[in-house]
Amino acid sequence: MGWWTEHVVPRLADRSLSTGPVMRLRGEAVTGLGGRVLEIGFGSGRNAALYPEAVESVDAVEPSDVGWRMSERARAACPVPVARVGLDGQRLEAEDASYDAVLSTFTLCTIPDVARALAEVRRVLRPGGSLHFLEHGRSPDPQVASWQRRLDPVQRRVAGGCHLSRDVPALVEAAGLTPATLAAAYLPGPAAGRPWTYVYRGRAVGSTR
Repeated sequence: MGWWTEHVVPRLADRSLSTGPVMRLRGEAVTGLGGRVLEIGFGSGRNAALYPEAVESVDAVEPSDVGWRMSERARAACPVPVARVGLDGQRLEAEDASYDAVLSTFTLCTIPDVARALAEVRRVLRPGGSLHFLEHGRSPDPQVASWQRRLDPVQRRVAGGCHLSRDVPALVEAAGLTPATLAAAYLPGPAAGRPWTYVYRGRAVGSTR
């Protein structure tokens, strides 16, 4: 990682993704989590205070050492144990069917091979386990989507590989995860920000066999 990506991007992401509207959506995204949970892209630990009581433990995949250090206070205050178990969501260091649920918030946009990462999610989920996700991505508005495609190259350079135009629900379904719930809307704010603020919140279920 370069200096900008390693030291600046985690702090910018933490600030922009901890506003009141985003935190309310985080609270909705974690609803229903329980048992052994894998969180991909733990970041500064903004979800840690929101885990439901049914969560027994959390394994965290976090590529940024700066982000992991930023999460120290959140991890210390978390009522369940949180362990860093890997750096790369594309190659999960876990056995098949080892988690009750996987949580991903504002992470799938930055993983280079997102299809491989979602295949790994499906692999490590226990039968009937679910992926809970809160992600920004492609707008259904053709004009906004066109701007997202134009801005993608710049966005990737300045935001640590982040993509604006990924169709998250389609990617999740293509990985063999069955959609169970899905809501999508723009975050509050000016229309000029819409290429960055179309957000999907949903849950998808892995194989029951």
